[in-house]
Amino acid sequence: MKKLSARRRHPLAAVVVLFIALAACAGLYTAFAPADKAQADETSQSLAIDEGKRLYSVGCASCHGTGGQGTSDGPQLVGVGAAAVDFQVGTGRMPAQQPGAQIPKKKVIYSQAEIDQLAAYIASLGAGPSIPTDEEYSPAGADIAKGGELFRTNCAQCHNFTGKGGALSEGKYAPTLEGVDPKHIYEAMQTGPQNMPSFPDTTMTEKNKKDIIAYLDAVNGDDTVEPGGLSLGGLGPVSEGLFAWVFGLGGLIAVAVWVAARTAKAKKS
Repeated sequence: MKKLSARRRHPLAAVVVLFIALAACAGLYTAFAPADKAQADETSQSLAIDEGKRLYSVGCASCHGTGGQGTSDGPQLVGVGAAAVDFQVGTGRMPAQQPGAQIPKKKVIYSQAEIDQLAAYIASLGAGPSIPTDEEYSPAGADIAKGGELFRTNCAQCHNFTGKGGALSEGKYAPTLEGVDPKHIYEAMQTGPQNMPSFPDTTMTEKNKKDIIAYLDAVNGDDTVEPGGLSLGGLGPVSEGLFAWVFGLGGLIAVAVWVAARTAKAKKS
């Protein structure tokens, strides 16, 4: 009886064994789960790149070359990054309807999923600006006054003071920024499409871009009030002064002619 009692297990032995088993399972999950997730993400990215390459071959290769090297009909795409693709295709500028001084915005023909796949393929050809996150371009918490100062210094020469757009030389123009998706404004600053200079983070910080977007939202939003009445396209004091001179001085001349004509008739009678 004493020998049997000595061989009997301790009451807590089962608990200890269970604890060790759970710890082992947790260790195995920690060791293998991240790898599985990383592998799944890599597989998903590879599939997106493959699908993007297929879309590119059908809709883009004829102008930009089979490997994005560019041709006489389209520039090189190696190194432009995913942000450039998201902007150009997401605004309908690409695929281009026809070559010209400037490619206009038009109806988007690809879904966002297809745009993401095209962007993934182009990004795989060479490093470039990535598609910004909501936090990067959201106007929430931005400094609107600072954004207005930055916009007038860097952008108003082409887009005018409130982003209504304006004409440039040789058939080119700065498009209106009214109603443009904040993401696309951010991407345009990142990539410098067509005639626009680029403003990477080394030139203009992420915070500054956010401030500019907030300013444009403030001056062109649905709740914006025009205290002066007719805005004349937001072109500023030059156009407003010209309006005053043309119509104001023209009105004075018309009144002077009318008075002179009345006076001449009075003298004859």
